[in-house]
Amino acid sequence: MQQPKKTFEQVLEDNKNKIYRICRIYAIAPVEPQDLFQEVVYHAWKSFPGFKGQSGEGTWLYKIALNVCLRAKMKLEKVDSKNVRLESIQFMPVQSGPDEVREERYQALRDCIASLNESDQSLVILYLEELPYKEIAQVTGLTENHVAVKMKRIRKMLFDCITPKLG
Repeated sequence: MQQPKKTFEQVLEDNKNKIYRICRIYAIAPVEPQDLFQEVVYHAWKSFPGFKGQSGEGTWLYKIALNVCLRAKMKLEKVDSKNVRLESIQFMPVQSGPDEVREERYQALRDCIASLNESDQSLVILYLEELPYKEIAQVTGLTENHVAVKMKRIRKMLFDCITPKLG
């Protein structure tokens, strides 16, 4: 017996946290992640009637989210090349101890991921979302074997990048 098709609202509710995490990676906090999220939801809503279920809903939404975020990033880079951009100001309370070390590690990882090319960044993001290689392959259009090979190379590049930063 086939399960009834989910509504767009159900699919969105089931996957909203995944979408938002991807938007946060590609956006500058605090405002732009919400804007990107709305853009992803809009594009998903437009294409939902054509979703045939050939892949999982999460895979379908990851693909839309990555495409929307990458387009927005390219558009922003084009505009930024002509304008000076002021970064969002964030106030962080002074911390010491384990939280400070954890934040330092997190920032080092973000910097190293940012140094990768866009396709490798997308693979890392999907990997950090704990997607299996098969699903990453569906989202990116690569073969599962190609994803595995690229991830092995990317892990080495990240290790080589992060080791000197954390000394």
